[in-house]
Amino acid sequence: MTLKETRFSRDEMEMQYNLRLLRPDYNSAVVPDWEKRSERTRATRKCTLDLAYGDGPDDQMDVFPSDDPRGPILVYFHGGYWQRGDRKIYSFLGEAFVDCGITVVLAGYTLCPATSITGIVGQARAAVAKTILDTDRVPGNRDRLVVGGHSAGGQITGMIMATDFSTVDPALPVAPVSRGMPMSALFDLGPLRDTTINDALSIDDAEVASMSPMQQPPVGNAPQLVIVGGGETEEFHRQSDNYAALYQSPNRPVDRYNSGDDDHFDLLNSLADPASPLFARCRDFILG
Repeated sequence: MTLKETRFSRDEMEMQYNLRLLRPDYNSAVVPDWEKRSERTRATRKCTLDLAYGDGPDDQMDVFPSDDPRGPILVYFHGGYWQRGDRKIYSFLGEAFVDCGITVVLAGYTLCPATSITGIVGQARAAVAKTILDTDRVPGNRDRLVVGGHSAGGQITGMIMATDFSTVDPALPVAPVSRGMPMSALFDLGPLRDTTINDALSIDDAEVASMSPMQQPPVGNAPQLVIVGGGETEEFHRQSDNYAALYQSPNRPVDRYNSGDDDHFDLLNSLADPASPLFARCRDFILG
């Protein structure tokens, strides 16, 4: 199989991956809008906040239950290059999915440089295990467990798909996740080492190998929907194209989907919009 190679130099990688440079309104408008919408979601929607999945101060998740006790569960991991962001910013993403009978779990994690990407993936595995095992506080059908995430959360999603969960908790099956939905994901960590993003991450060769989903194949044949905004940089398209091409098989459907003209951040606005084609595609994938 021939995968796509990058055509960018080391100096050009910064503009391919440091996406906040392309959105000067990121801090002044984009994030404040998400925060305002999320505050409203938490104030008006049924939810269980700050549910602990581990012993650390960041080992918490927020649960937005649907009215269907047998509906799917979506566990979502936020982005921010593993060094920024908080699950509370993204509460607004749950509304439209909950209205369709999907329980949404927003999982938090410690940020770099206080931890490493390896540490974050360990936290994510614990959050998924907690979701499966805590039937009292996380309603929904464990046979319809979906994991998704955006940007850094997309890398986390890929690593969850590559996890043998019987090693996380012996009470769990090897592959409990029924579907995966990585969005704008970093499937190969290697190119980030040539950017300022790595200043807080300190990714080395060993972590590239162990934490890149491109080098950690899925443990099962769960279908995946690999999403990128149509307006995102070429490197994000290349990474998702390569991941889909590498792991798609007759037994494991891996579909690639471009979301209109969305850039890296507007993708989330489309994801939360029940009238958007992206939301419809994700809803149908989760419910399918």
